[in-house]
Amino acid sequence: MAKAPVETTGATRVRRRMSGAALSWVGLGVSALFAYLAVRHVDFQSVWRGLRASNYWWLVPAFAMLAAAIWLKATRWRYMFARDTRPAERPVVAALLIGYFFNSVLPARAGEAARVLALNRRAGTSVAEASATVVLERAYDILCLLLLLFVALPWLPSISWLHAAAALGIIVAAGLAASIVMLAVWGIRPIHFALRPLRRLPFLAGDRIEHIGDRIGEGLAAARQPRLVAAALALTTIGWLALALSAWFVMDGFHLGLPFAAALLVVIATNVAQILPSSPAAVGVFEAATLVALKPYHVSDSRALSYALVLHALNFLPYIVAGPILLRQTLALRSLPQAGTPRTLDP
Repeated sequence: MAKAPVETTGATRVRRRMSGAALSWVGLGVSALFAYLAVRHVDFQSVWRGLRASNYWWLVPAFAMLAAAIWLKATRWRYMFARDTRPAERPVVAALLIGYFFNSVLPARAGEAARVLALNRRAGTSVAEASATVVLERAYDILCLLLLLFVALPWLPSISWLHAAAALGIIVAAGLAASIVMLAVWGIRPIHFALRPLRRLPFLAGDRIEHIGDRIGEGLAAARQPRLVAAALALTTIGWLALALSAWFVMDGFHLGLPFAAALLVVIATNVAQILPSSPAAVGVFEAATLVALKPYHVSDSRALSYALVLHALNFLPYIVAGPILLRQTLALRSLPQAGTPRTLDP
């Protein structure tokens, strides 16, 4: 009888590894496809001329706005926690940068799990609670991006993929609204109900599942408390606008002469496209989405690709520099306990 949990756990680990490997290969395939779509009509000599003719001094204000966007995203993540379990600012910023680093070097958005573990180690935050905030954060990201798209429509050219974006926005908005209403009416009871099948697993005790459900409920505070919902929506929107301003400065460096709405469209397209599984740093997907966003402005694929490569580097290299430093500091720390609980790495 004692071997059953071990065998079950071993089988679960094998299935997880196979699923992770399959997702990684799917991501590489998606990136390869998008990379081909990005370069199939490109004149690489024109791309090189565009890179040489760019004014790279514009990267200074672009980087400043990128830093501001990162700080806003970290602040948003911090305020998605309930007041009683809210971590300090510095661990949140460090964990977020570590997550972006792993997203840049590993496929299948592995950085989302990495930043949850980094925050647990730096601030003692519950893994289950932090994971819930990350899932909710992604919903707010997509919702605010699509809301910005519809608000900006009067200043945008004709967009072929608007109907698909509208359908996605309706699905995300409806799901988020349903979750908010459900949590407001029934509290965290639906979470415990959803976790009830886990009681059949021989290696998870009932009180352990109850504890995980409570932590997930706390992590969904930004969907249960109106003030946190409003703060999350406001900070998410401002953060995306700061990132769009960063992309606009890079546009000025390439002398594209496009309005701010074009940069906002690039940010929307590149980030919505990253819902798909892809290779590390969304190579190929980012470039193809940028070309799609600039096509309505009649920017040639070659000029758009030279711009996309520099913009992608700006949104990639800072994490490659900062991530390993913060990761080494995090691994050198002893894991901290959650307030009022014994020291543990478990949820």
